[in-house]
Amino acid sequence: MERPRVTAVVTAAAKNGDRSENGDYIYGKRRLREIDRRVRYLSKRLETVTIVDQLPQDQNRVFFGAWVSVEDELGKQARYRLVGSDEIDPGKGYISVDSPVALALLGKGLGDTVELRYRGTARELLIVGINYNPC
Repeated sequence: MERPRVTAVVTAAAKNGDRSENGDYIYGKRRLREIDRRVRYLSKRLETVTIVDQLPQDQNRVFFGAWVSVEDELGKQARYRLVGSDEIDPGKGYISVDSPVALALLGKGLGDTVELRYRGTARELLIVGINYNPC
């Protein structure tokens, strides 16, 4: 929706003559390049995307799309959803399936403990819940 508006601004600015000092033209062209770059990126992503439209057979294990509740050694709980890299949203608890936490959790089951190492420190997480339905 933004591209047609920016194109109109660039077209109007181009009619004003000298383009070398025309801010609307220069910044409009730059914004068009950014929009086109994003469109190319998304088009390539659509060619390789895989839609996961069914639940795993073993819903007692952690796989892509799972909501996983964990508890650390201090009793602090957290809840994560394993999603693709384009869906990451830390505010909602959505973490990349390629993140260190997700990689440690993948394939594990309820009651399993995973160990995370980060900058020389180790942290254990106990899996206290696995769910594939949003709650």
